[in-house]
Amino acid sequence: MNKKIIYFDHAATTPVKPEVLASMIPYFVQHYGNPSSIYGIGRENREAVENARAKIAAGINAKPNEIYFTGCGTEADNWAIRGAAHAYSAKGRHIITSAIEHHAVLHTCAALEKEGFEVTYVKPDEYGIVHTDDVEKAIRPDTILISIMFANNEIGTVQDIAALGKLAHDHGILFHTDAVQATGAIPINVKEMNIDMLSMSAHKLYGPKGVGALYIKTGVRPDIFMNGGAQERSRRGGTENVAGIVGFAKAMEIAQDGIEEKAAYITTMRDYLIQSIEDKIPYVRLNGHRTQRLPNNVNFSFQYIEGEALLLSLDLKGIAASSGSACTSGSLDPSHVLLAIGLPHEIAHGSLRLTIGEETTMEDIDYVVNSLVEIVDRLRNMSPLYEVVLKSNK
Repeated sequence: MNKKIIYFDHAATTPVKPEVLASMIPYFVQHYGNPSSIYGIGRENREAVENARAKIAAGINAKPNEIYFTGCGTEADNWAIRGAAHAYSAKGRHIITSAIEHHAVLHTCAALEKEGFEVTYVKPDEYGIVHTDDVEKAIRPDTILISIMFANNEIGTVQDIAALGKLAHDHGILFHTDAVQATGAIPINVKEMNIDMLSMSAHKLYGPKGVGALYIKTGVRPDIFMNGGAQERSRRGGTENVAGIVGFAKAMEIAQDGIEEKAAYITTMRDYLIQSIEDKIPYVRLNGHRTQRLPNNVNFSFQYIEGEALLLSLDLKGIAASSGSACTSGSLDPSHVLLAIGLPHEIAHGSLRLTIGEETTMEDIDYVVNSLVEIVDRLRNMSPLYEVVLKSNK
């Protein structure tokens, strides 16, 4: 087995950067005060939390008092959707989302349907793009919320969030976006993009796990998500994860420094990876939009093989990858995202998501591609269906 780990699953999580860890360590040992305490070491930590809030707000062009810390991106999604649904239910009980959302959104909407809310799941096109015309057709007089993810966690397609947000506002509807994958990877401006609520998570941008945030535009009032204390201006109870929050802010600060240049560099590697796979392996399909996608995301379907066998074979070569969302890694069902963009079950089952990072090298990409060539060839030679295809092509 190759002892070096080639990590191509940055969409699942990212390593914590050394600078981020260094910023966090003092808050585990030296600065251990509870931010809600009125004595010195408590007030110092309150100041650290507020400084972090300002840095995270700056990263998306929000005001500091519009940032609310959560335990993760999933909690932020739950709060935004459930909180808005309950707070504005007197106006209406209809929600619009897309068929390719993360399960943090889809399962929350499903739970609301059990409470009597109605949800329309707009289908994307074959590239994973959710078109404003289709969303507009779904709008009803009782629609209170539109929630469309910024960038898909599986196929990487980036939506025209500004246009979708404007559409919502033109109809007097709140607009939420799950930006967990997009934050820190591509520029985000909540004011220019007409966003009312936006979900983030630190561990997707080289920060720690266990801390996220929800941007809530001034004047928007979703219901309180967690009772129990006056933290987060009495809207989300629970003692703050000070070390995590400080690490989140440091990661955001680093991510925003030269974000467009870093995105361009990673995009170059992404395109090289895509081209190399298409040049060397037949019967493959790139999933998601070819250019309107996250800089680091590559998702392919390999015909005539199972994705699970592909992943296990890559793991034996020291390559960490995935077939889709880490939150559904225990499921044997094909990706709901791939099915929603029109892939048949047999092709969706052979999908592979490769997400690169800032530390990825061209040598890493070459190693992964060459490994894929060998593995795909071996697995296909074991497939009776592929044998039929080869005979028919002779």
